[in-house]
Amino acid sequence: MSSFAPPSPGTAKILGATPQEGGTNFAIFSNHATGVDLCFFSPNGEKELARVALREFTDGIWHGFVPEIGDGQLYGYRVHGPYAPEQGHRFNANKLLLDPYARRLVGNFTLNPALYGFDLGSDDQDLSFSEADSAAFMPKCVVGSTGFRWGKDARPEVTPSQTVLYETHVKGISKFNKGVPVKKRGTFEGLSTPKMLDHLLKLGVTSVELLPVQACFPEPRLTELGLNNYWGYNPVGYFVPEPSYLGPSGIHSFQRMTKALHSAGIEVILDVVYNHTAESWELGPTLSWRGIDNKSYYRLDGENPRLYVNDTGCGNTLNVAHPRVLQMVLDSLRYWVTEMHVDGFRFDLATTVARTDESYARHGAFLQAVAQDPVLSAVKLIAEPWDVGPGGYQLGAFPPGWQEWNDRFRDTSRAFWRGDNGCAPDLAARLLGSADIFDHSGRRATTSVNFITSHDGYTLKDLASYNDKHNEANLEGNRDGHGHNLSDNCGMEGPSSDPDVLLRRARRVRNLLATLMLSQGSPMLLAGDEIGHSQKGNNNAYCQDNEITWLNWAGADQGLCNYTSTLIRLRRDHPALRQNNFLHGAETAEHGAKDAVWLSPTGSELTPEEWQDPTLKTVALLLAPTKGASDTLLMVLNASESPLPFLLPSSAPWRVILNTVNLGTEFSAYGCETAEQTIPPESFILFASKVGK
Repeated sequence: MSSFAPPSPGTAKILGATPQEGGTNFAIFSNHATGVDLCFFSPNGEKELARVALREFTDGIWHGFVPEIGDGQLYGYRVHGPYAPEQGHRFNANKLLLDPYARRLVGNFTLNPALYGFDLGSDDQDLSFSEADSAAFMPKCVVGSTGFRWGKDARPEVTPSQTVLYETHVKGISKFNKGVPVKKRGTFEGLSTPKMLDHLLKLGVTSVELLPVQACFPEPRLTELGLNNYWGYNPVGYFVPEPSYLGPSGIHSFQRMTKALHSAGIEVILDVVYNHTAESWELGPTLSWRGIDNKSYYRLDGENPRLYVNDTGCGNTLNVAHPRVLQMVLDSLRYWVTEMHVDGFRFDLATTVARTDESYARHGAFLQAVAQDPVLSAVKLIAEPWDVGPGGYQLGAFPPGWQEWNDRFRDTSRAFWRGDNGCAPDLAARLLGSADIFDHSGRRATTSVNFITSHDGYTLKDLASYNDKHNEANLEGNRDGHGHNLSDNCGMEGPSSDPDVLLRRARRVRNLLATLMLSQGSPMLLAGDEIGHSQKGNNNAYCQDNEITWLNWAGADQGLCNYTSTLIRLRRDHPALRQNNFLHGAETAEHGAKDAVWLSPTGSELTPEEWQDPTLKTVALLLAPTKGASDTLLMVLNASESPLPFLLPSSAPWRVILNTVNLGTEFSAYGCETAEQTIPPESFILFASKVGK
């Protein structure tokens, strides 16, 4: 090996590899290690050039300044200490480890037994000790940052009431889009090409929510099956953009995408995974944190530290309650905001991130740290408010400043339009922002992130086309994925050419979309639902990196896309549909009318006895005009299979501005000649006292 000048003490104040005048400062946290070696590699990453011991140990940080090391140098760590799984320690200096603070990676993981700290196949399993060197099978960290020049990039600053989220996968959205240059398809830059920007702008969404883009590890089990962890919920580098998504601009691809989206007025929200890592359970690989300080980075079983607490269902649980682990999470989040210019985060299994040793803590370290952080408290924060641990379901329990995915909205909307009994009262609460869940602590109606579908589950087309999941392509015997989907095939399982079935499916999809976009709260649309994308009934397509998940632009339903755009425009043009305050039927100061009234088909206010009728399949909501707006709105949702005679209030001439029975590519408003209207079966009708813009 080559010789490098011995390091000077440097500083423990800046974690990671930080270029400075004359060299680079290296610092890494490991409270239980007995020694740390810094390994340098050749430009292609194939040859280890030198090992330099970091001798300084301050406040749990191993650190040193290495002269003549600058931008572009490849490196990794080997960490010494006891290999004693029964005590929670899994040090093995034969394993090259990624720096948790690395900004860039070069090379790929090669699945090999050497990646494990123990001997695969040993009768002692993880109690055995592997002497195989893993360096040849690991990517290498790179000294330095991306050095991108942002110029006049400006955040869109979309208010909560204006927000329409669009959940998408970086690769899947553009991989099959022929309007995107071939070299950019499936990359960060593919998402920001003129073709994709044009689609997003015409659709009217304000914020793209990207499935995980932090560097991830390919799961060995899936690789052996010829599959891939497509969704990316398997992180291995919290500061590193996933290398496989880099486009022609290389390390600047992510920034170019963000800048282009910002120029179009569109926010960038990242789905982040700080609840677990790719190292999985006790029989998982040793890639970074496990080999650096297993006992600090992970929550271990108190009675048997060999085992991991698994509140995530993914094998391990990151110990965010530890001060240094919490610091890593916060440093990473701030990096994505300040250096990569993202506008917010959706936290996967957020309950786990907010846990103390055992339970969810509304006033715990993580949530308090975010609340007082001047950078993080100023961006959008969205929680997936559950995990699989004890007391894991925490919908409505996150503090002010947070929005939450509302699965109650999803399930109630699906059940109502499927025709289930007893859904009307619950749907009424969902239409008004779920005040029963979120109206406390000064939280606003926009707290509820409403969704019908997401990456996890059926697409909207499949929701109306399948009664049962069809996950055979996942090679798990169709045992994976949720069985309780509240779906309905509308008369025939899967693809159909029956015109009656197709008509009913089209109406069901439009009813669900209208419910999503015209409810109080913050709507989230799954990418592809607006063009009728199908995953062939697969409701757990996490491992399908292929035509099942890549959006089928060639078969896009343009009429459905235009309809979705119309809904978003209606939401934008009618402030009554996107209010900050919860509506409780109180009289408005400006108009003297109740802000929200539930009507019966006779035009009178619905009685408590009528609400209690389990066969009630119709919901009619009258919304008073908001300040500065002149339109009174009336939405009538009829989930029954029969037409409904309905008497409109006599306050003003009414016009129909949305009718889901009309399946044309464009909808033209029309006037109501009489107050007596017939609401078609399985339809959503929106009336206005005056046509909006």
